[in-house]
Amino acid sequence: MNEQTGGQIDEGGAPLLSDQDVGKQVTLGVDDPLRLDCGVELTNFSVAYQSYGELNAAKTNVILICHALSGDQFVSGVNPVTCKEGWWDLVIGPNKLIDTDRFFVICPNILGGCMGTIGPKEINPATGKPWGLDFPVITVSDMVRAQALLLDHLGIEKIFCALGGSMGGMQVLEWAVAYPERVFAAVPIATAPHHSAQNIAFHETGRQAIMADPDWHGGDYLSYDSRPHRGLAIARMVAHITYLSEPALQNKFGRQLQDRDAISFGFDADFQVESYLRHQGSTFVDRFDANSYLYITRAMDYFDLAERHGGGVLAEAFRGVDTRFCVISFTSDWLYQTAESRAIVKALNAVAANVSFAEIKSDKGHDAFLLEEPEFWKVLSGFIEGAAERYGLVSQ
Repeated sequence: MNEQTGGQIDEGGAPLLSDQDVGKQVTLGVDDPLRLDCGVELTNFSVAYQSYGELNAAKTNVILICHALSGDQFVSGVNPVTCKEGWWDLVIGPNKLIDTDRFFVICPNILGGCMGTIGPKEINPATGKPWGLDFPVITVSDMVRAQALLLDHLGIEKIFCALGGSMGGMQVLEWAVAYPERVFAAVPIATAPHHSAQNIAFHETGRQAIMADPDWHGGDYLSYDSRPHRGLAIARMVAHITYLSEPALQNKFGRQLQDRDAISFGFDADFQVESYLRHQGSTFVDRFDANSYLYITRAMDYFDLAERHGGGVLAEAFRGVDTRFCVISFTSDWLYQTAESRAIVKALNAVAANVSFAEIKSDKGHDAFLLEEPEFWKVLSGFIEGAAERYGLVSQ
């Protein structure tokens, strides 16, 4: 048993996921394949998801949660792989802000992920071996189309509200634009309509760290019973810095030493912030697949809502969309700055869309949406309650 994962591990140190670990899982693309943006068609592929609460008779109480890069389908309760609370357990659950006694909450593991949905570590039926880099390159649009197939499979025609932060926010935007008739309300949080050069640069640094690890083996590490743990840990460390803010790091760590009274004149973790980042890296490799990291970050880099749907003009991507939007950003988020959210709001206003906007004052950085942030919760709760009333979902 592996205490980090709560399950068995293979010879290379990666968790072996059981049916219980991945939650619910369905096979899609049986009759009609999913055609990806790269031109490849996927058939008979798995999608894992988790749901909370009960679907009402009219199937009108659906809230779709779209997870971020390092997230998964376990948003509430205990994650069976990490044995820790779900990544949004603060917000979702019985009698919480998103009340699962009232709403049917569903969160799919994204296409290309590593928690039960088809991705590079799953078996390629053509070879009987893990896909590795033979897995087709995916996009955020591909992820959303797979989610739409999942909802079709479950008989859900319309979503009351789609919400998510970071890459989850990208999926929310894609949902509202690609399937406007299916999304009544949308909450894109701490996100952007496309990646900046800086965003791409950070992702490329992480990808290069993984590919430079000798245990990566050109992406075929599963055949060698090894994992590029060092490279993936470094990628996580670099990314995690972007999720925080300088004030948050300074307030939490400053220049405090880690378990010592003086510097060591060496390269151990002298400072608490060093130890913290090393811990983030080491725990991440216990639950995440390195190739999935490559594919998902590339999908985020390729995301460009205006180019895909608006001929290069963001406002045109939203033309004719009746979805109600609440766009939320955080003052200390330097990964997806408030200017990015304002660009979304400006584009929505240009086509007279229904949109509200809130910039939340916070020193917690990009990860503020995952943490205890009362002002954010107040805005989110107010929007959901107002939208639910207009949608005919009366609070019990």
